[in-house]
Amino acid sequence: MNSYETIFLIKDDITEEQRNAVVDTIKQYLNENASITGEENIGKKKLAYEIRRYEYAYYYLIYFNGKDSIIPGLEKNYRTNEDILKYITVKKERMD
Repeated sequence: MNSYETIFLIKDDITEEQRNAVVDTIKQYLNENASITGEENIGKKKLAYEIRRYEYAYYYLIYFNGKDSIIPGLEKNYRTNEDILKYITVKKERMD
């Protein structure tokens, strides 16, 4: 298993319930296919550049361990959710 971190940006004009539903959908996928080792709700931040006419977004970071094969499914969840503006998942280096 590998260690990963994923961060995604959620639109700032949706309700808190909708935002929580977006996060829960991502966490549910990860819980079914990997093990979450940490998470951080970074909060609302100004974007470095405008994305789809949005100047602000909510940032959410999740650390998890899993197989390489779950990443395409995770990214499909991101792409199909219209409330997610941007995302990235990176494999963390091992410090053995």
